[in-house]
Amino acid sequence: MNYTQYMQQESFNLEELIAFSYGRLVDDPPENFDARLPAPPFLMVDRILSIQRHGKRGSIIAEQDIKVDAWYFQCHMPGDPVQPGCLCVDGIWQLLGFYCVWRGALGGGRALGCEDISFNGQIRPFNRLVRYEIDIRRFAELKESGSSLVIGDGRVFVDDEMVMTVKNARTGVFKGIVYPDYPLKSSNAKGGIIKREL
Repeated sequence: MNYTQYMQQESFNLEELIAFSYGRLVDDPPENFDARLPAPPFLMVDRILSIQRHGKRGSIIAEQDIKVDAWYFQCHMPGDPVQPGCLCVDGIWQLLGFYCVWRGALGGGRALGCEDISFNGQIRPFNRLVRYEIDIRRFAELKESGSSLVIGDGRVFVDDEMVMTVKNARTGVFKGIVYPDYPLKSSNAKGGIIKREL
């Protein structure tokens, strides 16, 4: 698909999300179209059912199919398999980063934090489906730095029961931070504080 089609599309299937992970979804990407989703098995979403914009606000509804042999059930924890809650938080960050790029942000995406995580359930190997519902509270493009920021509140459901909430999850997209020549050493081969003007 072309870049205009990508920015107008309101749902994405697994094939499209994986293509985005590898930088192959958009045929005519603009300069600095560097953001990626994690590739499987760390991609925590199988489909985006709805992605909407309403001014500086918006919403996302996405799903993940639970697989009895998922990598995390095999190691977390032996004899008591449960999906780590931190992976649900990461799923929310992944979706927020995708939302930023879908809104026109250019650069590489990074999780920036969250507040008030509450767990009131668990995801087990014989559950069927995880659903993410995210209310975008604010999307901002920071003109001086060329960065973008999104803030959202997320709810995570397993088989239609809410098992987690995350308040003020934040993701940013920044120019000049990607490290595409890994494992070779280059200017972005070491981490540290991301210099940004927020």
